[in-house]
Amino acid sequence: MSGGLEGVVAAETVLSRTDAVAGMVWVRGHDLPDLVANFGFEGTVALLWDGFVPGRSGGEPEGLSRAGTISALGAARVTAFAGLDRWLDVAAGRPLFEGMRVGLAALPDSATPAEIAGAVPVIVAAVSRARKGLPPVAPDPALTTAADLLRMWHGTPSGPEMVAALDTYFTVLAESGLNASSFTARIVASTRASLSAAVLGAWCAFTGPIHGGAPGPTLDMLDEAQAAPDLDAWLEAKLRAGERLMGFGHRVLREIEPRAAEIRKALAAMGPMAKRLAFASHLEARVAAAMDRVKPGRKLPPNVEIMAALVLDAVGFEREAFTPVFAVGRCVGWIAHALEQQKTGRMIRPTSKYVGV
Repeated sequence: MSGGLEGVVAAETVLSRTDAVAGMVWVRGHDLPDLVANFGFEGTVALLWDGFVPGRSGGEPEGLSRAGTISALGAARVTAFAGLDRWLDVAAGRPLFEGMRVGLAALPDSATPAEIAGAVPVIVAAVSRARKGLPPVAPDPALTTAADLLRMWHGTPSGPEMVAALDTYFTVLAESGLNASSFTARIVASTRASLSAAVLGAWCAFTGPIHGGAPGPTLDMLDEAQAAPDLDAWLEAKLRAGERLMGFGHRVLREIEPRAAEIRKALAAMGPMAKRLAFASHLEARVAAAMDRVKPGRKLPPNVEIMAALVLDAVGFEREAFTPVFAVGRCVGWIAHALEQQKTGRMIRPTSKYVGV
């Protein structure tokens, strides 16, 4: 028995491999720098879904065609936008996370992978604008997911540096093994429920503050750290009290965080638009020094959440929207896991150990 299932192998997969020692994540045999440089988000989607989604029939991507995936997801955004009147009024009066849940629940069980993945950015932008009293912005199917989400969010096209940074963010976070939400998607799919149900279940798991809900609180922690009159004393007090430092530590990647490295490059390319990148680097160094003093021999390396929070802030998303925007990229991984689990034909059914009276 392992509490939290840590170290338990629960599935065989062709989707990704995380090597904690090498500090690298591979998706279908391609490392993250290769994905960012040569595939982009839509190319990564096609890579993840290759072999699980039928070619061209139904408008789905074929093989490793990035262009085909851009087209398929663009068409799906148009379809999703046309159906907003069925549920948006209900979602607009709820908190953003609940509004997202309403939008995802409105997807039919017959929805294809592209229709689900294309709907998520439309849901994110439409719910957020509706809660502010703003009308939704119709998608442009010719754009990439990153470019069109920024356009639907802000109401105007964004510059190439912002689009590239968000595309990098989506690319490196599209797939991350059997995290809580991806495992949830596999459990739901293993019962032969629909892909829409699997993605809705994954979203519900994703909203937790120690999973997909982490980027917003991480930015709050950066605010608190930057405002501290004595950063080293503030860090030491946190560590001695056993408090968690949001944005530091990871269950698997304990040394090097390759996803953060790629996002950091994208932020650096944004120049002055990359707010607080220098302070984040300073904070990482001070945390390492504080750990040496308070807990010698132990390390608390930064995880991806600090860079994720900085890039989402830099491209203009409010903190409450960080998790829904994160889901735009991660949902394609949920779909891939659900499709892979469906192929096994096996329902996930672990055993519990009874410890009651």
